[in-house]
This record gives sequence, C-alpha cells and structure tokens, in this order.
Amino acid sequence: MTPVRVGVFGLLGSGNLGNDGSLEAVLGYLRAEHPEAVVDALCGGPEVVAARYGIPATRLHWYRGEYRTASRAGAIAAKGLGKLVDAFRTAAWVRRHDVVIVPGMGVLEATLPLRPWGFPYSLFLLCASGRLLRTRIALVGVGADAISDRPTRALVRWSARLASYRSYRDTLSRDAMRAMGVDTARDEVYPDLAFALPTPPASAPPGPPGPACVGVMAFHGGNDDRARAEEIHRRYLDGVTRFVRALVADGRPVRLLTGDACDAPVVAAILDAVDSPLVTAAEAVSLADLMKETAAADTVVATRYHNLVCALKAGTPTLALSYAAKSDALMARMGLDAFCHPAREVDADRLLEQFRALEKRSAELRRTLTERNQATARQLQHQFTALTAALFPAPDHTHAHSQGHTYREAR
Repeated sequence: MTPVRVGVFGLLGSGNLGNDGSLEAVLGYLRAEHPEAVVDALCGGPEVVAARYGIPATRLHWYRGEYRTASRAGAIAAKGLGKLVDAFRTAAWVRRHDVVIVPGMGVLEATLPLRPWGFPYSLFLLCASGRLLRTRIALVGVGADAISDRPTRALVRWSARLASYRSYRDTLSRDAMRAMGVDTARDEVYPDLAFALPTPPASAPPGPPGPACVGVMAFHGGNDDRARAEEIHRRYLDGVTRFVRALVADGRPVRLLTGDACDAPVVAAILDAVDSPLVTAAEAVSLADLMKETAAADTVVATRYHNLVCALKAGTPTLALSYAAKSDALMARMGLDAFCHPAREVDADRLLEQFRALEKRSAELRRTLTERNQATARQLQHQFTALTAALFPAPDHTHAHSQGHTYREAR
C-alpha cells in the first residue's frame, strides 16, 4: 500500500512554545499509531521544525516580510503579491497530501491582536484548498472564541466549515463556533494536546520556602484593545513586578518563565526593576523544558495558556493570571477555578493573598491535579482513537470510530 501522506500546518517553529508542544504531541501520536505515514510541514519556522522534529518543512508565506509592518509602497505591494502567491503555494502543498492536521493552537480565536489577512487568511486558504482538492483537513484540539471583527470572523467561520474534522480543547471553544454559525453537532471536546506530552518527575525540594515560578507575557490586551494596548501592558507589567518584589521581600526564590520569544523584554524589565539574586530567568526552548521548571517549583503563577498547561500537567499548584476565558476554562477543568486573577487588572496585594491561600492548600491541590491528570490522559486517548477513525479509515477501525463519536467530555 502507498504510505499515507500527512501534512502538519500552523505557526510552528516561530518561537511560541505552546504551538510547538501541540505539534510534538501530534507527531508522537503519528509515530506511535501510524509509523508508515510520511509527514512534512507548512509552517512559520521551517528551519526550526526540520531541525528539531526531523521532518521536511516549507515556509508558510512566500513573502519573508509577512510579519513586519508594511509602511512603504514597495513593502505593501510585496505583501499583497504574497497573498496571491500563497493561494497557489498552499493549494500545491495541500494537493500532495492525503491528510493535513492543524495541531491544537488557538487558530479559531482572536484573544490576542490579530489581523484578518494574517493567519486567518492562511487557514482559510488551507481549508478551502482541502475541500477543492479532496484532502482531509483536521483541526485537532483547537481553541476558539467569539470574534467581533467581521472579516476575521468570516474567515474563521468558513475555515471551520470547510474542515473535514474538528475537535476543541474546551467546551467554550465549541460553543463559540456554534454561536458563529458552525454546525458542531459532531464535534468533540478533549483536553489540550500538550497534556499528551511526557510528564517530568516532580522535583520540588522539601521544606519552605521553596521556589516559585512566575510565567510572564508580552501582554497588550486583545484584538479589540489596540487603542489601549500600551496602557494595558504597563498596568500588567507594574502589577507583576510588584508581586515579584513582594515574593523576594519574603525571601522566596523566583524563577521567571516565558512561552514565546516576544516575552523576553518583559523578563528583562522585571529583572532590572527588582534587581535581586533571588530572581532568575529560565531559558526554556520547549514545553518539556517548561514542564521541568514548573515541576521543580512549589507554586506557579502564570499568564500564557501553555505555561498554565505545563504547570498543571506537572501537578504543581497554579494560579492563573487570566487574559482570556480559555484560561479560566482550563483552571476549572483541573479543579483550580478559585485561583484565577485578571491579567488586565493585576492587583499585586490581592494576587499575593491568593498566592498564600494557594500554598496553604498545596497538598490537597496536588492530589486533585493527580486525579485530573489521570482523567485527562484517558480523554486524550479517546481523541487519538477518534482521529485515527476520521483520518485513517480502515475496516478494523470501525469499532474505534464508534467509540470516538459516542464519547463526550466529562462535565
């Protein structure tokens, strides 16, 4: 039989550790369950993906200045031409595959600043090409949220409609797509794909005061906050800095974490403002590195969604600096919904109170996380069973298909 040709698609290898972690989980599934599959990528950082994961990779955009602001006429023309060229490039790439998987990521949301002609346009090209060329496109464990910008909402809605398979990382995402006019009757909800990655051993040293990880982010609000972006960022940075300074005053070692290359200036600003040997910065290059950092901590306070995933997966009591409903939904799923704090309005004093309350319940919450992680592992096995049935149909998968589509998320 001819090997199945599988493509993976997204802003992969571009500096976002969460995106790459979702890719790693899907590659692990393919190598375990479908080792005969021939896999390659169309992605944002092809050199990184090829080197790190050992698969051929093609650049997502023809125009290399895609993510730079175009102000001059030549750059604007080149970017416009790139959009046209990308339509043909994407279709040609899709044609070479039997299946294309979009692994996790918030591809159906705009909770961070996003222009419709950026990734939403690229995703639409992918899904439209799949429908035209009869290549199965699977949006696997993706995030979605209500989108107010009409062009972005239209592109996201049509992308979802044209996909052959959809599953979501939380109920909020499925409900958002239903509200945007997508038929979700056959769509399932499973935990985030990153929960399928290996769990590092817990290594927090005994005895107080233990280290605390603080995950920071270049947070400027959402897609509708562009006019207030700098004000939101200053308030966030000031609040987190004051919180870190309070931990240091208590003699606590603090380890700063990031989740994207763009977060580095936030780390530098906090290190400069606090100026203490108790505050250090991790240099994580993967979700596995982040999980090791969070496993070594007594407690984690984090902003980025996949910083939260790493801490919860490691079983470490966690407090979310929540910037979107997806963070609240994740914390509720893992039994820590009482420990959310708004990233838009960081109150250092209130945050410190929540932190201390979290630490008082540490032993209880670690037991809760152990139980929730066991349930999460079982649910993700259902996800991969359903994915095999949908994308790799064979007679002996009939029973698995039935299992996958009758399973519903435990509520």
